Amino acid sequence: MQHEELVTRLAEAGQEHVLAFWDKLTIDQQSRLAAQLEAIDFELIKQLVQGEDAAPDWAVLATRAQPPRAIRRDSPDNEFSPEEAVARGEQALRDGQLGLILVAGGQGTRLGFDPPKGMFPLGPISKRTLFQILIERLRAVARRYGVSIPMYLMTSPATHDDTIAFLAEHDRFGLRENELRVFCQGVMPAVDARTGKLLLAECDSLALGPDGHGGTLAAFVKEGCMADAAQRNIEHLFYCHIDNPLAQICDPQLIGYHLLASSDMTTQAVKKRAADERVGNIVTIDGVTQIIEYIDLPAEYGKQIQQDGSLKLWAGSIGVHAFRRSFLERAASQENSLPFHRALKAVPYIHADGTQVKPESPNAIKFERFIFDLLPLAANAIVVEVNPGDAFAPVKNADGDPTDTPSTAKAAMLARDAKLLCDAGAMIAEGVVVEVSPLWALDSTEAATKLTDGHEITETTYFK
Repeated sequence: MQHEELVTRLAEAGQEHVLAFWDKLTIDQQSRLAAQLEAIDFELIKQLVQGEDAAPDWAVLATRAQPPRAIRRDSPDNEFSPEEAVARGEQALRDGQLGLILVAGGQGTRLGFDPPKGMFPLGPISKRTLFQILIERLRAVARRYGVSIPMYLMTSPATHDDTIAFLAEHDRFGLRENELRVFCQGVMPAVDARTGKLLLAECDSLALGPDGHGGTLAAFVKEGCMADAAQRNIEHLFYCHIDNPLAQICDPQLIGYHLLASSDMTTQAVKKRAADERVGNIVTIDGVTQIIEYIDLPAEYGKQIQQDGSLKLWAGSIGVHAFRRSFLERAASQENSLPFHRALKAVPYIHADGTQVKPESPNAIKFERFIFDLLPLAANAIVVEVNPGDAFAPVKNADGDPTDTPSTAKAAMLARDAKLLCDAGAMIAEGVVVEVSPLWALDSTEAATKLTDGHEITETTYFK
């Protein structure tokens, strides 16, 4: 796009101020800024700023919220048995129908760790990184069912190059080259909350941010991953986030429930520990399954209880899903299948006089999409409850915070691995900690083939 065209386009959008420093920029800097501006859908930004995509009135919708269609732990009333689900899921795995989408665009800033979060060393004994922990589980599942399971790894512009270099340095932790595809999510510009004007992060660069985990869908298509999955005859995609070391990657039971229910989108959930727990609430409203964010659920509805004294809206989302590929293809072909959400944030920017401003309070609106907003579009959506001790120990906050820290995640990993070994017949001495790589044993049944009954573990051990 020629400079004159760019000026005209910006003037029509009322955003010509972003070229205020143009004449002072080098040719490379001008090219960078121009490329960022050419990629922006100004009509979409205008709609978002003007609120033409107004968010639902959750306070009203919450009055009609009911528990979702679900497979509950230990319930005698479930539609399908665990045995049926495991058998069906294992067959799909043996048939090579599964792929993995791993969302890893975040940095470890909140952990006091600047590199991509996937590079964070979390193994309690091994010091394995989050990347290694989850890739080893994927490899163990693939080995058990005698198949190759491709991993589609989504990064962000801030983590892309470092992630590729790190994985190459470590030979992809055992994945073959054709089993790993790294793709980058898109970005959205931040706008001034008062005026709707684009903000400059530098004189030659807009204030841009990742477009949310909902950006997975568009990027998955744009970067050729959807076509690759189709070419490999991948029918279903397991989806999870890098910050959950307990993620039960391609779990046959979850996959089995997904298939038995003929579900387009199946979601794992945990039973909420409290009415105001900071997780998305999976609910059914007028027969449609969807998620109400914890900040959007009025307290009086979150506190409602059932006859047995348990929370009515019990299902907390943990960001783990199974998708039918054909469903993702249909959703990707529909314009605005994923709405944008607004968030008020403190965003540093360049003032008109060229100085940098670092606001102490929110000054800007960021726009993000969330993958869970596909739920209302999904046929036969179903929720599967899991024990958080088996499946959910997110690493979001630095040690010292009360929840979701490296320390709490490590404790959960140690507890799970100790149970695995004890269930396999081992005896662990008091005070001894153990860590188990899934490549050594994916579960207690496999561990039992490597241990004699009553095997004593008397010192800290990493089984690998």
